[in-house]
Amino acid sequence: MRYKKRRLATLCGALVFTLNVQAAKLAILFDDFGYRAQNENQVLKMPINVSVAIFPSAPDSHLMMEKAHQQGREILIHLPMEPLSKQPLEKNTLSPDMSAQEVKRIVDQAVANIPYAVGINNHQGSKMTSSLTGMQNVIQAMAPHRLFFLDSMTIAGTRSVQAAQGTSVKVIKRNVFLDDVQNDAEIRHQFQRAIALARRNGFAIAIGHPHPSTVAVISQELANLPSDIQLVRPSDLLNAQVSHNARPVPMPAPVKPVKPAKPARPKQKGIATCAIKQPIPPVYAGAMFSVIGDSLGHSSVVNFISRQWTDWGKAPTTPE
Repeated sequence: MRYKKRRLATLCGALVFTLNVQAAKLAILFDDFGYRAQNENQVLKMPINVSVAIFPSAPDSHLMMEKAHQQGREILIHLPMEPLSKQPLEKNTLSPDMSAQEVKRIVDQAVANIPYAVGINNHQGSKMTSSLTGMQNVIQAMAPHRLFFLDSMTIAGTRSVQAAQGTSVKVIKRNVFLDDVQNDAEIRHQFQRAIALARRNGFAIAIGHPHPSTVAVISQELANLPSDIQLVRPSDLLNAQVSHNARPVPMPAPVKPVKPAKPARPKQKGIATCAIKQPIPPVYAGAMFSVIGDSLGHSSVVNFISRQWTDWGKAPTTPE
């Protein structure tokens, strides 16, 4: 009986693993926590894998950190960094002109203020993240705290990946901003874009902010998340992102063997093929799971397992 149970558990585990690896992974992070508690409390009603990035020195930072931590939600430090444009700056905004010692002091203080954080992402910061020396100072300050860096990608020329090379700090990157344009239709469009990227690449990271419109739209979209999309935390994508960004060593093209010439055959009139007038719609993993489920339901193997399961625990009958 124990042997049969182990075999069934193995088969079921293999099936669950097969279905899980087919799901595309989507991470959602809400930035700018610490200033709008009323809106932020609505974010904390979303599924637990929706993560939050908290300012280290905002008025409600400690309160929101405690609430998110009690839920078991993933927390990042939303670390202010200097932008290229002239904008009002947060307290202790990191600048490329700062010394390594000053950067370390600010990072250490941010970690002390948000001790439950597992990573850091940048607030603004296009001037800072495009500076290799500046980002090397940030990465060196982060390393002792065992944090990862989620690059908000406020500029295409970010140097975070180069700065982290040769260190223990892992870097992941934002793919979609959900609410650069704050209207419901555009937020919904960006969410669907994130899903499309996750399906294409296997994963995607989307960042939003606790605006009422963003909170309302994303709450609705998450309630109807497609079955082939798995909502994950940013840290769940650390290895996936590294693997995806790795550059494989190019392999030489195989040498094709020369085939002997075949004798000519008399020409035969073939059957004309039908041209496809409309593109074939894509088939996502959700539909695949349904087909697999129907097939397994009529499988002789599954029927056998079902009969064996039904007979477990019954006394064996004696043949007459």
